[in-house]
Amino acid sequence: MTSPTAVVTGASSGIGRATALRLAADGYRVIAGARRRTLLDELAATDGIECHPLDVTDQGSVDAFAAAVDRCDVLVNNAGGAIGADPIAVADVGAWQAMYDVNVLGTLRLTKALLPLLIASGDGQVVTIGSIAAREPYRGGGGYNAAKHAVAALTRVLRIELLGQPVRVSEIDPGMVETEFSVNRFGGDTEAAARVYAGMTPLRAEDIADAVTWVVRRPSHVNIDTMLILARDQTSAQVVHRGETL
Repeated sequence: MTSPTAVVTGASSGIGRATALRLAADGYRVIAGARRRTLLDELAATDGIECHPLDVTDQGSVDAFAAAVDRCDVLVNNAGGAIGADPIAVADVGAWQAMYDVNVLGTLRLTKALLPLLIASGDGQVVTIGSIAAREPYRGGGGYNAAKHAVAALTRVLRIELLGQPVRVSEIDPGMVETEFSVNRFGGDTEAAARVYAGMTPLRAEDIADAVTWVVRRPSHVNIDTMLILARDQTSAQVVHRGETL
């Protein structure tokens, strides 16, 4: 039998990379896309994974990537991220626009481009990696909250509009996962990023990859609409148990 094909965006690191590796280990043919070519080349050395450059904020890049995809049974919309944590009173409009572009429009561009292949597969699956920020507004999260709430709305509307089509639609919302996310959010400030996870045990990228694999491996009549995954030490966006190390 031909292996099902999974497309994973934002696959050069973190949740995207872990998901690509986990799906490949589970027997999927994986087509991975991301902007950082050096990291993609390292990922491409794994059996079952082929890589292509992809910038989800660039329609030309999306078109070129989609042209290289000949089959799509699973689409994992993972590319995204946060920029800064400024209060709304001093918000950087450019940062908000960038977050909307990569999180919301990036998800839209890839989904729109690959939806015909997902339908043609006869048993397609879209998995969008959201965030607890899509469910719970929090101090300093304005731009990211807004973007992830929009991603959640997009995903839900897609689910509604595809009713009757052979495509399942799921959203997985992680809480605190220790990846490059916070380093990128704070402009490369590793000390600020480390403080986010200080004194607690966060989720790992592999935890979310396991969840993605479980979701896509459900029988075709089972749709996991939403899933919220938190570390034991976290109960909401900014309520975290921290040990004595602080």
